[in-house]
Amino acid sequence: MKKTPPRAAFQGEMGAFSQEALRRFLGDGAVAVPCQRFEEVFLKLKNKQVSAAVIPIENTLAGSVHENYDHLVTYEFPIVAETSVRIVHNLIVPPGVAFRDVRRVFSHPVALNQCLQFFVKNPQVEKVPFYDTAGSVKTILEEGLKDAAGIASSIAAEIYGGKILKRSIEDDRQNFTRFFLLRPQDWKTKSPLPAPKGWKTSLVFTVRNIPGTLFRALSAFALRDINMAKIESRPLRGKPWEYLFYLDFMGHIDDERTRNALGHLRELADFLRVLGCYPRGD
Repeated sequence: MKKTPPRAAFQGEMGAFSQEALRRFLGDGAVAVPCQRFEEVFLKLKNKQVSAAVIPIENTLAGSVHENYDHLVTYEFPIVAETSVRIVHNLIVPPGVAFRDVRRVFSHPVALNQCLQFFVKNPQVEKVPFYDTAGSVKTILEEGLKDAAGIASSIAAEIYGGKILKRSIEDDRQNFTRFFLLRPQDWKTKSPLPAPKGWKTSLVFTVRNIPGTLFRALSAFALRDINMAKIESRPLRGKPWEYLFYLDFMGHIDDERTRNALGHLRELADFLRVLGCYPRGD
């Protein structure tokens, strides 16, 4: 009996970098479901219109995607995998357009800001902020603009029939975005196998706003030699100047050290939720 391919939601148009992450997670056979907004991605998963969701969580240059940290708390979908995608920005035009014709370049503001040296070297070209990288290429091709280009992935050029004039125009080649794969709460998994690079756990917690509390909370991991990979704070709505703390650490929730650390943290935290335990990505 032929299996139904998984449907996965992501933010952006077809050809977005999130779609490349989706392929890594689920393979070429997965059905990609593009969404305009990040919250729409979570809503499609909540309403069971898709069986998975792919979200960016941080970029090595632009930092964290704060909106998605907030959605992880609101919608409570577990993180089941992570991957990192190398971000390669290409200058894409309609067929027949030469570089000397280009007067405007459309792309997402983050992408434009990651290609500043290109614009310094080409002052005749205007930066035009757009809602999506792949969407900029889609619009330019659909409207047949002869004086415009988009900055996007090579996949976007393939999908929309664009021509890559210049490849890899980003300022920094160490430009990676980390993505999470989310599943519904009732998603069934097999017993966890040893992960090639180990396991990572993400959680969120709050502590009372008194001296030394955060230090004591983090000591739950330091005292047990558990490597904390990242900590991020976000405002706690309804409580001005108080914060949610998002933490990534190396380890599986079934490890004895991890169980002890989480038990220690629960004694100090007003709120604690494990967001996911998943194989460490590349």
